[in-house]
Amino acid sequence: VKEFESCELKAYPDPATNGDPWTVGYGHTGPEVAPGMEITVEEAEDILRRDLEKFELCVESALPECEPTQHQFDSCVSLAFNIGCKAFANSTLAKLLNAGNAQAAAGQFMRWNKAAGKEMAGLTRRRRAEADLFVMA
Repeated sequence: VKEFESCELKAYPDPATNGDPWTVGYGHTGPEVAPGMEITVEEAEDILRRDLEKFELCVESALPECEPTQHQFDSCVSLAFNIGCKAFANSTLAKLLNAGNAQAAAGQFMRWNKAAGKEMAGLTRRRRAEADLFVMA
């Protein structure tokens, strides 16, 4: 996640919308994040740990029918971190993985490279890296 979410100590607007959601730290969003908010590096690290725990639980609960490999799990956590728990849980990727079709699930990452309907180069790069991690043996 850190590879794709640089640490920003001052809140910034979403690059696709130039507004909501506001983000701080390593890609953290939430109702407490607002223009002008500033945090320390230590706070960013603590927030990231809490966020990752949340998204790990999200992925575990979205995949009750399968036991993903560590690489699959890690790539799914990265995706869920970026698109949100609800979107991940309702995704075709999660459905395919639960059905035991990891190969087809791997092909789903690239469907998530848009923000506000626009293809984003950074998201395309991230989705390729997540898909590559997903298929590692």
